Amino acid sequence: MRLTIASGVASFTAAILLYPLFQGGTWFWTSLGAVLAVVAAGLISSRLSLPAWAAPLLGLAATWVFLTVAFAAGKAWALVIPTKSSVLELARLLGTGWDDIQRFAAPVPETRGITLLTAGGVAVIAIAVDLLAARVRRAALAGLPLLALATVPATILAEPISWPAFIVAALGFVSLLISDGRERVGHWGRAVLVRRTRSATSPSPSRSAPGGARAAADTRGLRLSGKRIGFAAILLAVLLPAALPAMEPVSFFTFGVGGRGSGPGNSISIANPIASLKGQLDLPERRVVLTYTNNDDTPRYLRIYALDTFDGQQFGMTQPKGAPQNRTENGPLPPPPGLGRDPQITNVVTSVQISDDLARLRFLPLPYPPRQIRVDGDWRADVDTLMVFSTREEAAGIEYEVLTSEPKPTASLLESLDGAQPNTDPRFLRLPENLPPEIAQLADEVTAGAGTTYEAAVKLQEFFTRTGGFTYSLRTQGHGNSALRDFLLRDRTGYCEQFAASMAVLARLVGIPSRVAIGYTGGVKMGDRWEVGTNDSHSWPELYFEGVGWLPFEPTPSGAAGQGSARVPEYTQPRPETTEESTSPTPGATSSSADEPQDPSARRNPREVDREGTVLPGELPPDDSMPLIAQIGIGAAALLLVLLIPAGVRMVTRNRRVRSLGFKVAQPADELTARMASSRSHTSVAAAWAELDDVLYDYGMARGASETPRALARRLTQQYEFDADSAAAITNIASAVERVLFARDAGRIEPMRKDLRKVRQALAATTSRGRRVRAVLLPPSTLRRLRLLGERLLDGFDLLENIGLRRTAAQKGS
Repeated sequence: MRLTIASGVASFTAAILLYPLFQGGTWFWTSLGAVLAVVAAGLISSRLSLPAWAAPLLGLAATWVFLTVAFAAGKAWALVIPTKSSVLELARLLGTGWDDIQRFAAPVPETRGITLLTAGGVAVIAIAVDLLAARVRRAALAGLPLLALATVPATILAEPISWPAFIVAALGFVSLLISDGRERVGHWGRAVLVRRTRSATSPSPSRSAPGGARAAADTRGLRLSGKRIGFAAILLAVLLPAALPAMEPVSFFTFGVGGRGSGPGNSISIANPIASLKGQLDLPERRVVLTYTNNDDTPRYLRIYALDTFDGQQFGMTQPKGAPQNRTENGPLPPPPGLGRDPQITNVVTSVQISDDLARLRFLPLPYPPRQIRVDGDWRADVDTLMVFSTREEAAGIEYEVLTSEPKPTASLLESLDGAQPNTDPRFLRLPENLPPEIAQLADEVTAGAGTTYEAAVKLQEFFTRTGGFTYSLRTQGHGNSALRDFLLRDRTGYCEQFAASMAVLARLVGIPSRVAIGYTGGVKMGDRWEVGTNDSHSWPELYFEGVGWLPFEPTPSGAAGQGSARVPEYTQPRPETTEESTSPTPGATSSSADEPQDPSARRNPREVDREGTVLPGELPPDDSMPLIAQIGIGAAALLLVLLIPAGVRMVTRNRRVRSLGFKVAQPADELTARMASSRSHTSVAAAWAELDDVLYDYGMARGASETPRALARRLTQQYEFDADSAAAITNIASAVERVLFARDAGRIEPMRKDLRKVRQALAATTSRGRRVRAVLLPPSTLRRLRLLGERLLDGFDLLENIGLRRTAAQKGS
């Protein structure tokens, strides 16, 4: 029965590793109930001595009954007995739960279907563990189903499993192995109760052999070495990976962000951005993911991912690369690809605050194109796409500032750029060979009559928003050629990802480089900040025009019938017909030199100005945070204080002993000191003796266990050749100790502060400098007390375990 309970404990502690996958705690308690049902079935199987093959069947039956009570009690007979209706209800919930898992991204909401799937899966794992450990008696093999349970969060989540959850799961498995070992040893006979204390390991008159000889057996080898090995293995598994250095290329020259380096740099494992987008849009209630402010109080799209490859199924992202020289702290980011001198540039400073609830995000939502970023942590820029990511940090809860240099193209400018050969990677035009020909024919029909690539791009956008008869709906799914063909040619109903991907494909078909961006729309204004929620998750296409670079387009319907906060770019809207030039400023416009027409040859690149150290309008404000050298100094000082804790404890103990005659002895190290400390009339003698004992231990001259005070004084005087004053001082201390211990009346005892100082100086003169430094900074006497404290804790655990052994032995004896 012990193994059955231990199997349940191991299964449930391993299930705790699943907590990052869920938003609430319902799954936790439901899984606990399922494990308890399996344990109850296992106990019944053990009690009735059922064969090994019958125990899993009984466990499955118990799980079925529990799930019926928890999820389909209204359709069961007497709320417990499964019926046909309850079975159909469980099957319906299983199908719903499976669909929910496909729709939502982790952490998933706790729907009844998802909770049912989780509890049932944990119960199956518990049944497998009970079968291997309690029935087949292969406890080590029971770690395989537990490992399978642990691989679920490890494969879904980008970040590693948290160490507290790992420790709990590992302790559960170790407890299963310990229970199995005790079961095997228990079959050999009655357990021998040995407690690992000094009273157990030291000989006593009561422990004697039949012939009168004292039984001085050494029981120190029976100190539960298996438990210690298990705990040590868990500790090493947690601490060793944290102590290993991260391996990455070393850059000896850093001149701002943008160096590609000779190596690939750090890469990051990325969850499916499209699945994450769909999961946030499908959430039943809106949740705030971030807020931001900017110096022109204008909403902006915040891009997270740039998907550049299309495989016929869906758009994907080339693995971003970020070498050490591409850290954002190294300076301005590289110039945006394709941006020339013709468009006007507006510098905007945006301050972003990410919500603490936005978990597992390692990319920064940024307006495009970012020029400079101020953020704490190791964040790196991908040179090709200007995405900013981290392999170590998470975006949840951080606050950062970003300076963007946004081009302000006009329709006239974009039309004048027609004919310029795009200087981009061929992957932005690449399409699969098996793309249905009807889609290519549609692209030609939509863009018929376009005189420039800009006009073709606008016609594509208007096809989705005005002339094509498309509607917005989240109740769609599927990817691939068939889904793309159905969306463009048949039902024409979908959500933002399908609109963006379809326009990007059509743009490539007519020769315009394109990619798909995933992030957030500008959100809504709440007070003095813009607030972005999960319902603002969005996808849009970005098209490339040589001389301007990547520009966003908006094919998704906006307003109440579409993506509510989506906005069509100004340069794609019809140009108003004006009869005269207006000299009055438009609302929201600013009068700055950056907006005035300039000679392209006379205007300098703002990135060149930045690299020369000139302050531009709109540049990030000066950083008032603590300098790096100050942070390093504070960290070094904190580390030094931690290392000096043993020295501080030793100093406090010494000062308390010698400050006055009425002091307290701190944790007597041996029985002799404890006997003197119990004599309240001569506490000064006990303190002097305790301090002398610590000094000897710190200098590596520990006193022998059977050495009397007088013998100790004589040995030290002869061995280290004390002078007359030092010999007299240690003799006075030894004499006072013996009088306190053995004399009826100890008589007058003179103050021993000077004697103790004289002896300590004499002992220090006989040791090396390294030994003296160690005695001050890392005193062995203090470390000995810490070690004794740890042994007392182990003694307490062993005492609790032996209580259980005594009860078991008493039951077997009766």
